[in-house]
Amino acid sequence: MIRFVLLLALLTAFPPLATDMYLPAIPHLQKVWGHPLSIINLSLVLFFVTYCISLLVYGPLSDRYGRKPPLISGLLLFTGASMLCAVSTGIWMLVGARILQGLGAGAASSISLAMARDRLESGRRERVLSQVSVIMALAPMIAPSIGSLVMEYLSWPWVFVAQGLMGLVALCGVFMTPESHTPGAIEPIRYQLQSYGRIFRNYRLMGIIACNALIALPLFAFIAGSSTIYISGFGLNETLFALFFGANAFCFMAGSMTCMHFGKKIGTMRMITVGYGGVFGGGMLMLAGIFNGPWRFAIPMGMVTFCLGLSRPPSNNLALEQVERDAGTASSTMVFSYFICGALAMLAVSMDWPSKIVFTGLLAAVSGLLSFSLWLLLKGRLRISP
Repeated sequence: MIRFVLLLALLTAFPPLATDMYLPAIPHLQKVWGHPLSIINLSLVLFFVTYCISLLVYGPLSDRYGRKPPLISGLLLFTGASMLCAVSTGIWMLVGARILQGLGAGAASSISLAMARDRLESGRRERVLSQVSVIMALAPMIAPSIGSLVMEYLSWPWVFVAQGLMGLVALCGVFMTPESHTPGAIEPIRYQLQSYGRIFRNYRLMGIIACNALIALPLFAFIAGSSTIYISGFGLNETLFALFFGANAFCFMAGSMTCMHFGKKIGTMRMITVGYGGVFGGGMLMLAGIFNGPWRFAIPMGMVTFCLGLSRPPSNNLALEQVERDAGTASSTMVFSYFICGALAMLAVSMDWPSKIVFTGLLAAVSGLLSFSLWLLLKGRLRISP
């Protein structure tokens, strides 16, 4: 079971590992290639766009053919694309390689949740998802530090070489893991695509998905804008930036650990309620601007990510409780909506705002309020396993 949990953590950590290791290199590439941040950040934004599109394909494929064949195919594509990123000679070649990388990474995130749905009952699954969130939170804590060390002692292409090696490790883990879903008779693909119609008619599932997608906005705005805010805005070096970024990830891990250790005492519904409301509170604190220097951004953002870490494992588990079939499609829809909203937030924060801190605070306040309000309307109608 420990090996399975570690594999789930690695697979779900693909997006943060594929982006956060690369963040310290963005100001460097901006200077070397002479492009504005909005162009350089296309390597982040288009990664997530293609990643999200691929999610919608891998889910039904995993329901139709089993989890391992599409997962192995996606990991092979991710590994090869990482090496193409490493040999890029300009921004547009890098953007193209990142698009391929995103297409491969989608298999890891979407199918990992479906594997958890296959193998674990509800109570055990919520605890495992909390454990996965704690381990996964180490990725954004460690990844920028690794990227900073690579930038200091080697060069930026080695960031993508490291990501390729990560893909190979995941491939080994998948080959050693038994298939968790053996489909029956293979139906025509049009019947599999109809699963999206069933998912979209499930208002309980779609309500939770909408809540989780909305509160992703400030997190991804932070990911895309943090290097500019900390390095260019506050004048921090890459090492201090990695520490502030890692501290924010620690807050996410602390929220997940609270869920893991005290989830039964607090209760699933209460954790989600506090989490959504806390995102709104963190956004308002950021807009108030009562702290000085980089702490003006770090402390409220830490509150936001703590609340995300607290609410995400129980809300993901609760969403999976709303389906009895089409687990792969439901998993893909969950991750797709989360990251497509994230990609839009990354694109938006890259624009020339007077203050990226104020913009991020507005995103947190508005998305937190909308999620909290929708959750209050929804929570009394959900299906909950004993």
